[in-house]
Amino acid sequence: MPGTEAPRWRFLITPRWLAWHLIMVGSVYGMLALGDWQLHRAMSGNGLSWAYTFEWPIFAVFAVVFWAKTIRDEFHPPTAEPGQADVPLPAGARRQGGRAGAAGPGGEPASPEEQADLAAYNAYLARLHREVKGHGRWHGLR
Repeated sequence: MPGTEAPRWRFLITPRWLAWHLIMVGSVYGMLALGDWQLHRAMSGNGLSWAYTFEWPIFAVFAVVFWAKTIRDEFHPPTAEPGQADVPLPAGARRQGGRAGAAGPGGEPASPEEQADLAAYNAYLARLHREVKGHGRWHGLR
């Protein structure tokens, strides 16, 4: 039945995720408390504490942003795109499907299960290659 499907957000209330939420809330509260403590130290004359007064709340904001990105990534996991077979493979990788290289150890023919595992692994390598292609140009590597 179409209406009996569980909501997509349901994973957020599993015990593991509830523990992560609790840790996150505690961490943000702790960082904000440390910022308040540093503010009181700075107001009492400790000049170095002024930097920490602003640093701890910035850390808390970063934590919330990364937490939100983690949840968003769980809602939208990477999916396989149609036409992955058209992706050029990196040097040394090969596709399976009855062509050369479909032999198991010792030159004996690979079982259909081994061929399927190898094909899945090669598809995984092709996806990784596609995801990182051009990434190094931002770091001056290409």
